[in-house]
Amino acid sequence: MAKKGAAHHGGAWKVAYADFVTAMMALFMVLWICEQSPDIRNATSRYFQDPYTALPKHNSGFMDAHMAGTDKTTQEKNPDAQTNEGFLRAIARDFQRLLNVSKEDENTVEVQVTDDGLKMTIYNRTKNPIFKGNTAEFTEWGNFVVQTLAWLIERYEFRVFIDGHTPKNMQAIRPEYGSWELSADRANAARRSLEYFAVNPKKIERVTGFGDTAPIEGSDPVSENNHRITVSLSILQKPVAKPSPVKADSGATAKTSTTPQPPTPKTP
Repeated sequence: MAKKGAAHHGGAWKVAYADFVTAMMALFMVLWICEQSPDIRNATSRYFQDPYTALPKHNSGFMDAHMAGTDKTTQEKNPDAQTNEGFLRAIARDFQRLLNVSKEDENTVEVQVTDDGLKMTIYNRTKNPIFKGNTAEFTEWGNFVVQTLAWLIERYEFRVFIDGHTPKNMQAIRPEYGSWELSADRANAARRSLEYFAVNPKKIERVTGFGDTAPIEGSDPVSENNHRITVSLSILQKPVAKPSPVKADSGATAKTSTTPQPPTPKTP
């Protein structure tokens, strides 16, 4: 009988080699992080524990540009930047996902990342209004948008600034009730609704009606794009010991909720 040739050893060594390389890379990463400053080590630890809420108190070292969401030049000009662009963009995506806005209506709500938080622009479109006619009463869709916004504010601890805007040449309900009154009433309606959906009134810093005096830059003052309310959200780092600002009118009593739940997504 012919002698059988040596058995083929296969590719088992490749698996072992890949495991070895992975382990060495992990070791080098750990040694590299251990050589960094305590601030960077703490920030790295917080990130791996909870990447979505790991906001560092300040940024330093090699992580500056990444954590602030800016380039190195911008970071050097503002070393105390406290926002995390990636974190804020994740919140913006959550907001859009919860609204479940269709492609035809995706321009009804616009979310922008700012230096210290987010700016939500909610348009009062003719095809998909958030207010009933020329009033400060929310439609069903408007209520849902504000409810979703309230959930985000309570979950991520934002300070809130609300502005109401109207386009020029908007027909007034009556002579003594024009753009100024309507924009202020709508901003206050948004405030009352946020408080109703469990936002702590102390988080609301300002409620302003701009009338038709602040159109979107580059837009036609009479454009429907200027029929809007904007809600600016700033990250709340610590409680501010100061009295609440005077409101234009009294709001409804806010509901209490220790663990707010997100609204059910729906199509407008």
